[in-house]
Amino acid sequence: MNAQNALFEYLLRLGDNALILGHRLSEWCGHSPALEEDLALSNVALDLIGQTQLWLNLAGEVEGKGRDADKLAYLRDARDFRNVLLVEQPNGDFAVTMARQFYFDAWHYLLLRELTGSKDPRIAEIAAKGLKEVTYHLERSRDWILRLGDGTEESHRRMQTAIDDLWMYTGELFESDEIDQAMVQEGLGPDLATLHEPWLGLVRATAEEATLTLPQPGWAQKGGKRGIHSEHLGYILADLQFLQRAYPNATW
Repeated sequence: MNAQNALFEYLLRLGDNALILGHRLSEWCGHSPALEEDLALSNVALDLIGQTQLWLNLAGEVEGKGRDADKLAYLRDARDFRNVLLVEQPNGDFAVTMARQFYFDAWHYLLLRELTGSKDPRIAEIAAKGLKEVTYHLERSRDWILRLGDGTEESHRRMQTAIDDLWMYTGELFESDEIDQAMVQEGLGPDLATLHEPWLGLVRATAEEATLTLPQPGWAQKGGKRGIHSEHLGYILADLQFLQRAYPNATW
């Protein structure tokens, strides 16, 4: 794989993570447990969709085939998406949504912080903008882990279950392949393995404060970065891409 294709694939991963998680959070609009939270989740979703547009537009520019963010979001099939499996998991109850969000936010924050030092000024600029938003996302999701984990007996039980059930999807966040290694060699992105210890430290400290117990390290579910997804992504794309698929090239 040449350098241009590797960078394109890397940018797809960044954009697809934000796109799919943003879509998942948008599903809470009108269904959240409180009006304030309805608005907050919608705002986080909008932040992520905004980041998606920046990453995918850059990916299209690097690819050089005339595809912009819209075409990359709406005209690819599931096997062409490069998001990690964690972000496509169903919302479940509110504890599941916030556990998924916290796991991802903690990693996303660390990743963007490193990407602000990328040798590619376009990557560094997008990362710096996203970091401001993700800092807030992390504060929110961490706060909910604490509130539910150290709340009532029922909220603690649900949060512990969510933490346990989603744990197997976190290993993929730190999986490094030839694309990630190419980014490290070119000075464009960080070594994902170096993010694991600070991520685990943050997650462990939060879990302890929330009176929760982290699962033991073990088997990890992987494949999303290579286009091998759970059945859930297909249903997401059926909703996300319906209008464009039904009315190709339609404009307002």
